[in-house]
Amino acid sequence: MYKFKTKKDKRVRRHLRLRKKISGTADRPRFCVSVTTNNIYVQFIDDVNGLTLAATSTLDSMFKEQQGKPNVEGAKLLGKLAAEKAKAANIADVVFDRSGFKYHGRVKAIAEAARENGLKF
Repeated sequence: MYKFKTKKDKRVRRHLRLRKKISGTADRPRFCVSVTTNNIYVQFIDDVNGLTLAATSTLDSMFKEQQGKPNVEGAKLLGKLAAEKAKAANIADVVFDRSGFKYHGRVKAIAEAARENGLKF
């Protein structure tokens, strides 16, 4: 029997299991968070039409202006910026997609900051 040994394989398997249940629409897009070693990416995706409605990351100029870093404090700032971009795109309700990452640390900080700034999960 094949065993998923690496962390990446385990995360991908969790992500596939989540994506069976989670899908974004134009009314309620998928709030997708991806965390890498050096950066954090956030997207609002309409899966029905295959469109990215809004996106931000730690590479964004607004994030860099505020001297944010890709740590938990930076994730809180990124969650706030993501909520602002969602409001600009007329997005209020979202479906949270953690992309197979465990809900703690940076992923949790992004979600809580987005909720505090007006997004409804």
